[in-house]
Amino acid sequence: MQAAVNHGHRVVITGYGAICSLGDNSEKIWQAIRDKKLGYEICDDPGKGVGAKFFGRVNFPLNHSRFSRKLLKNAPRFAEFGLIAADETITMAFGNEQDIFSHYDPCDCGVIFGTGWAGFDCSTINYYAYSDPNSLTASAHSCFHSMPSIGTSLITVNWKLRGYQNSPVAACATGNIAIGDAYEIIKSGKARMMIAGGGESLMQPFTVWSVDILGALSKEQQNVIKACCPFSLDRSGFILSEGAATVCLERLEDALARNATIYGEVVGYANHSDAYVNLTAPAPDLVGRVTTIQRAMAYAGLGVEDIDYINAHGTSTPMNDYNETLVLKEVFGERAYAIPVSSTKSYTGHLIAAAGGAETIFCLKSIADGMIPATINLQRPDPKCDLNYVPNNHLFDQKLEHIVNVNYGFGGANSCLVLKRFAA
Repeated sequence: MQAAVNHGHRVVITGYGAICSLGDNSEKIWQAIRDKKLGYEICDDPGKGVGAKFFGRVNFPLNHSRFSRKLLKNAPRFAEFGLIAADETITMAFGNEQDIFSHYDPCDCGVIFGTGWAGFDCSTINYYAYSDPNSLTASAHSCFHSMPSIGTSLITVNWKLRGYQNSPVAACATGNIAIGDAYEIIKSGKARMMIAGGGESLMQPFTVWSVDILGALSKEQQNVIKACCPFSLDRSGFILSEGAATVCLERLEDALARNATIYGEVVGYANHSDAYVNLTAPAPDLVGRVTTIQRAMAYAGLGVEDIDYINAHGTSTPMNDYNETLVLKEVFGERAYAIPVSSTKSYTGHLIAAAGGAETIFCLKSIADGMIPATINLQRPDPKCDLNYVPNNHLFDQKLEHIVNVNYGFGGANSCLVLKRFAA
């Protein structure tokens, strides 16, 4: 594909934050990945009719100390996660929230925080409470708990960010799309600073059942090694996990002017649909996914020889992992066999809307540490998934200049970010 000239402002990442079952901040999560810890375990009673047994639940208490009770009463769990991730992100980028406005007008600072199923858990709880004659009442805040945009809203309120805001809802591709759209908004000059990412919490019995009944979740009942094993013959579905992840994006000139630490640059983004009738399966014609990666690279002005690592979607489902292998071969040709590709979902489980944000952070950590994380639990590689999926052992001392981060979602949503080591 012909490379495109990337007009507009350069966009860099100056902070990030995350929370999931592996830890309550991005450094703890990354260290857990370095230590090859698994962020999921058996739940003996996940709910009536639920066949899945393994979940990535946040079992530690959440630190709400920096947020007001007035704010929190409107926050479903995914939005609580979003506030925690955004707090780490803004602290990392600016030191404290007051420093934001010594550099920016609040109307130049925005938020794009997405979710797949928003407050579905809360809606279920409130419905049962409303319907139960023995219950006092459902929550008076149930309207806000159900809003997909509540995560975005609460971040804007807490930090008084009064610029562009949006709340993409694109299942498992949401986080990547949020960051990509924020990148485009800054590149175009419509904003100067954006907080972007996504969050998810889908753990109530009925909401878990609604995913499990589709056959998407892991069928493994006992062996944690087989519960989430992307690109393996033993794979049988993904592990449902909860959490949130965000990044801070700024115009390069603004970040340099305030002497910010720059962790990486976003140089390409694309988002295309499968438009395929089976909403849980990847399109067999590969067009949506192939076009997404090709155009993201073209917008970045890069060819296949320029990519040093690919953070794969890698869900551990039979259809996705094979389809993803075919897509990478179509995009990269023979070069596909030489590029390390790995799935960090083998550690975190599938964070759904938070996946793209978390995996963007892992890409930035990989650049900083010169480490490509292994695809853990890859004991029996599927011969049809025959690329270098970095089985079981991390690759160290890697010089990483350009990384591709892909995420795909139910409904045929496909997204790709191209990240670059920052060089002035």
